[in-house]
Amino acid sequence: MTAAVVAVFVGAYVLIATERIHRVAAALGGAALMVLLGVVDAHVAFFSEETGVDWNVIFLLLGMMMIVSVLKQTGVFDFLAIWAAKKVHGRPFALMVMLVSITAIASALLDNVTTVLLIAPVTLLVCDRLAIAPVPFLIAEALASNIGGMATLVGDPPNIIIASRADLSFNDFLVNLAPLAVILMFVFVGLCRIMFRSAFTYDEARAADVMELDEREVIRDRGLLIRSLVVLAAVMAGFIAHSALHVEPSLVALLGAGALVAVSNLQPEEYLEEVEWPTLVFFIGLFIMVGALVEVGVIESLGKTVTEAVGSQYFLASSVLLWGSAVLSGIVDNIPYVATVSPLVQGLVNSAGADTPEGLGLWWALAAGADLGGNATAVGASANVVIIGIAARNGHPISFWNFTKYGLVVAAVTIAITWPYLWLRYYAFG
Repeated sequence: MTAAVVAVFVGAYVLIATERIHRVAAALGGAALMVLLGVVDAHVAFFSEETGVDWNVIFLLLGMMMIVSVLKQTGVFDFLAIWAAKKVHGRPFALMVMLVSITAIASALLDNVTTVLLIAPVTLLVCDRLAIAPVPFLIAEALASNIGGMATLVGDPPNIIIASRADLSFNDFLVNLAPLAVILMFVFVGLCRIMFRSAFTYDEARAADVMELDEREVIRDRGLLIRSLVVLAAVMAGFIAHSALHVEPSLVALLGAGALVAVSNLQPEEYLEEVEWPTLVFFIGLFIMVGALVEVGVIESLGKTVTEAVGSQYFLASSVLLWGSAVLSGIVDNIPYVATVSPLVQGLVNSAGADTPEGLGLWWALAAGADLGGNATAVGASANVVIIGIAARNGHPISFWNFTKYGLVVAAVTIAITWPYLWLRYYAFG
């Protein structure tokens, strides 16, 4: 049975990667085969916390997509696009630096999925104004969101799982991973200059046209904009304080979406305009397939094999966790992966000492590997999938390999830098 489940997962993944059929069809087909094999039933697929669809992710996406739909009706994205283009005088590389920096900072304060949902419409509009290809900018923003999301407890869902298991606070993440995220962002900007150099074509005439625009004139509904910004600010505050409030971010997003719908007087086709239904369905299929791997014990077996092999060699364990998590998070969703592996890591941490640098280094290796490894492929992180969906919907399709050829480079370089950071901070001089 285990071999059949692995074969179905690998087959579906190959179809997604080669784009022989649409990724939604591949994910749903794989999920259907898991059901036919008898591994997945309604409880496993929809209700189990360990193996089921992560509805928090699905409804977080749905709520934020609806909020973005309402905001779009106000003209605020056009305003931000013109403002950004004027600030950098229409120079593409400076624009990319600005956008990825904003993305990384916002991803640390909110979460990476919410951030790319808000920044992508601005990117599409500003690139259109400057007559430059938006795909490199969108890919760079997805990669930056995963680096920035690593910095805080709320930045990436795996961090929340690790914090709960290890009893780590918001400040623990800020002190231990935020400095690393800052270093990696500087390196990432340099990589962008190299990887996307062909995209930085400066059109002096278009830049001059943009500089003459008045961004205030594109606001279509000032009253709705004010109401929307008030609701959005409340949603952001809810995201930041969700641990203290004991309210999941998904509920915060849905409440915000409901409030905006109530005060906007928009029609359903308007406030649902930016909802990426194919992306949501793709996530559901992917969650079910990964849940089947968890159900038959594939991920747990891998984790046990690794922990038994490294024994009490804690830096070796940290290295295996970092690189192994990066590889696996590039293939399967990092949320169920971290949920499955974290109890095994806790056993290692307890043997090293939960409050010792060696023990804490294991948790930070798991967090960094899972977060940064999500950059490796087009389906490695939720933000990647969302960006690809938005790009396709706006007539700028990003293939699996077009994203992955950049993501692999960024993941490898950032993990390679993280490795000595962990050694120096927790094992050499910890």
